[in-house]
Amino acid sequence: MSQKNMTNQNSAENAEICPAQKLLKMLSGKLKPEIFSLAIKSTLRFSSLLREIKGANKQSLSIALKEMEEIELLERVVVKLKPLHIEYYLTEKGKSLIPVFQQLEGLV
Repeated sequence: MSQKNMTNQNSAENAEICPAQKLLKMLSGKLKPEIFSLAIKSTLRFSSLLREIKGANKQSLSIALKEMEEIELLERVVVKLKPLHIEYYLTEKGKSLIPVFQQLEGLV
């Protein structure tokens, strides 16, 4: 294997384990950045997210929320008051990303 191929292979491996890349993947997708931005401002409810996020549908929103819950950015809480509903809150991990997210927003 040539030195050039080894360098390219090592660069690709390093890029895959880069913490910044992992963070960007966590917040990537059509709805996740918008969901995160709205979660910074207030508690989230599914129906209000459907209204607020242009182009969102039930399936894509449900998947995005579930993925954000799995990576521990959002916490899902079932509120058993009538009417029964579900609210989403930023976790401590999610709150720790607020300054980073705001810096990214400031670059655009």
